[in-house]
Amino acid sequence: MTSELDELYQQVILDHSKSPRNCREIEGASRHAQGYNRLCGDRVTVYLMLDGDTITDVSFTGSGCAICTASASMMTQSLKGKTVQQAEAMFGRFHHLLTEDDGNDDASDHLDKLVVFGGVRRFPIRVKCATL
Repeated sequence: MTSELDELYQQVILDHSKSPRNCREIEGASRHAQGYNRLCGDRVTVYLMLDGDTITDVSFTGSGCAICTASASMMTQSLKGKTVQQAEAMFGRFHHLLTEDDGNDDASDHLDKLVVFGGVRRFPIRVKCATL
């Protein structure tokens, strides 16, 4: 495996891909959305439970590659307790991390462990896997 792939599939990504957290359907979810990556076949449904504007629970179901599964797992952990507005801002920072190589470290602020996906930037075809 090349050093680029070693970086991409860091231990935390492998861990979340093999043992995804919050991989379940939330019965009676306040909101849900489905995503499909036709390039590789990843399918994900995300479920949110809201109390007002605060995400009290978030989960996902589906199947996908290691990047897709790990990203969904880690996203669920990162979004609990956030407001919908904070979640949308986090997605913007995450997408910037994956697509822009401008040396701007502000994009990774408040992303916690999600910064491990920065290596995806070198594999543009995998950006959809991480953002699905």
